Amino acid sequence: QVQLEESGGGLVQPGGSLRLSCAASGRTFSRNTMGWFRQAPGKERVRVAAISWNGGLTHYTDSVKGRFTISRDNAKNTVYLQMNSLKPEDTAVYICAASLALWTISSKYDYWGQGTQVTVSS
Repeated sequence: QVQLEESGGGLVQPGGSLRLSCAASGRTFSRNTMGWFRQAPGKERVRVAAISWNGGLTHYTDSVKGRFTISRDNAKNTVYLQMNSLKPEDTAVYICAASLALWTISSKYDYWGQGTQVTVSS
């Protein structure tokens, strides 16, 4: 099993930045694709970013390209989401997820965290 715990969410003004962290434990972390999803009120859950097991491949949804950066530190069993130039539209619960695949384009992940709230408002 893999347990995931997000942190770093909060309230930020438009144009500001936040850095989310996801700490993984349990099953081997370094061989997993990791992803960040978000779900805003009244909307479906969407994959925001993903990173392959060794960090060699990344993917971002169009709305966050150039603003968000996903990274991972396997030695620390942690994946990060650096969010810059935040917009009110980025307001959502951000959820960390792990796939057993080394790399996957699918949104069907195997393990999910509880999420952390990000609110972008002036």
